[in-house]
Parts: sequence; structure tokens; C-alpha cells
Amino acid sequence: MSRTVLFRELGGPEVLRVEDTPAGEPGAGEVRIRVGAVGVNRAEALFRSGHYIEDVRSFPARLGAEAAGVVEAVGPGVTGFAPGDPVSTVPAFSQNDYGVYADQAVVPAAAVLHRPEGLDAVGGAAVWMPYLTAYGAMVETCGVRPGDTVLINAASSSVGLAAIHVAERIGATPIALTRTGGKRDALLKEGAAAVVATDTEDVAAAVREATGGRGADAVLDAVAGPGVHGLGALVAPGGTLLIYGGLSGEPTPYPGFDLGMPALSMRTYLVFETTRDAERLRRAAAFVTAGLRAGSFRPVVARTFDLDDVVEAHRVLDAADHLGKLVLTT
Repeated sequence: MSRTVLFRELGGPEVLRVEDTPAGEPGAGEVRIRVGAVGVNRAEALFRSGHYIEDVRSFPARLGAEAAGVVEAVGPGVTGFAPGDPVSTVPAFSQNDYGVYADQAVVPAAAVLHRPEGLDAVGGAAVWMPYLTAYGAMVETCGVRPGDTVLINAASSSVGLAAIHVAERIGATPIALTRTGGKRDALLKEGAAAVVATDTEDVAAAVREATGGRGADAVLDAVAGPGVHGLGALVAPGGTLLIYGGLSGEPTPYPGFDLGMPALSMRTYLVFETTRDAERLRRAAAFVTAGLRAGSFRPVVARTFDLDDVVEAHRVLDAADHLGKLVLTT
């Protein structure tokens, strides 16, 4: 039996329960992992509360896509993995089909990566989703190049921090947006060239000053909502406003007409664009692994919680006052 986090109704963190469930055997194209740690993602809070881009199909429902551990068993047709291999999972499947908030988890082999040497389970659960998202958004989608400027909203999130590191590694300049000045020093230490507190500063003036009046070649926004009007105005001619989350929970207009129809591209992005494409995932994994080996990339973990304390972990997640990744350990 496996301790597994389930929920039987939509709601806040209090709906989560740790229950004993059969570990299950991997089917064709699947592996079973003995989980050591699980990365906690905003998508899981949205799924749990009924506000995700995908509805819960049936109850009891599971959570989670970012685990690290050791392969226990492989199903028919699986190659490249064997029992005992240290691995991580990446978000490449629906939480309606699989969930990794558990001691043991069966997942598609296509969503499993070998864990680089020297990366423990906590790091292996915290590193992949942020860096795969940042790489896919900036390199594969926006085509960010050396000398470009990247404006990063919600910069203290795990993806925001990874975006700062990825921008630095490819020779671009990262500018961080955060609600208050309380995380300014931490974001500067992580590599941000400038930090703008959106609650207290004139964002447009600060970004124009930091970019010499040109604006940012790429804007990464996890918030969406009406704030895209202000962000759209900060995109350099021919640049891209890329939305990879909807933390505001509000309708998101296209700002191009109100801004006078500038040369502005605006699109949405999900990490699935990278993780569900085998060739893109291969490139992304190679890029992230190289960054880890060079010391340019690292997991930034805010706090760890025991799996039994998943309710408290989700309360901290909902409060959104932390810097980096929350991780459950088994």
C-alpha cells in the first residue's frame, strides 16, 4: 500500500487527505517510482479548487506531476529505465490520469527523466518544471537571444527564478517584477539586473529606464488579467508578451488595439508544449542538465513538508509569500 494524497470534493487545502491506496503495477509504457520528494505546483492548487484549465473528471482525485525517486518496476515496452535508477518526473500528463503526491506512483515513461548525478530527491523534484518552463518559453517560443531583455512578472516564483537564471545563461538581461520590495535583495542575489516592486513603484518608468526606453524583447507573465495592458506597453517593437499562468483569475484582454496596434505578439504557453514533444524535451533536458553541471542552475527550495503535512504545504502555497519551490518529502 502507498500513502496517497486524495481529494473527494473541490475546495481549499482542507479537502486534501492522505489515504492508503494500492501501489499498482505499471502497464505498457509506464514505470512505478518509489517517491522520495514531490514538487508542489500552483497548477495543483487550481486543480484542487476547480479553477484549473482542466476540470476534475471524477472523485477521488489525485494531485501532482513533479516527483523524484527511484524506479521500482517498468511496464511492457519500456526501455532506457531499470529498477534502481534515480529519476524525476516532469509535467507531461493530466492529473486526471496520474498523480505523484504519494509514496509510490505509476507514471508514463515518457514523463520520466534520469536524475543528474549529485542531485538528491528534493532537488530532483524542484528543478525540472521551473527550468523546463523557462527554457521552453524563452528559447523555444520567444527566441530570446544574447543581448535581449526579458521582463519577468511574479519573479519570486520557482519559474520566475529559473527564468532569471536561464536569461543569464543565454546572455540576456533579466528584469524582475515583484509585488513588494521585500524580496528585492533576494532577487538581485539570484541574478536579476533590476527589480521593480509593482505595488509601490511606477513600473513603466522603471522598466523604460532599465531598458534605455526600448522595452523588453520578451515579457513572461504568470498573472494575466487586466494587467496585460500595462505589460503590453513595455514590450519592445516585434517582441512577445507570453502568458504562462493566470494567477489573477480575471479575464485577460488583448491589449494591442488599446495600445495603438504596435508590433506586439501575445500568446499563451504551457510547459506541455515542451514536455509532450519528445524532441523539444530532449533539447530542454540537455540544456538544463548542462546548466546544472556548470553551476548556473540549481533548485531553489523555500520549504519542505512531510507528505502528511500536505494541507499546511498548500496553505503556504496559497499565501504566495515564499521564494522558490515548496517540496513534499516521503
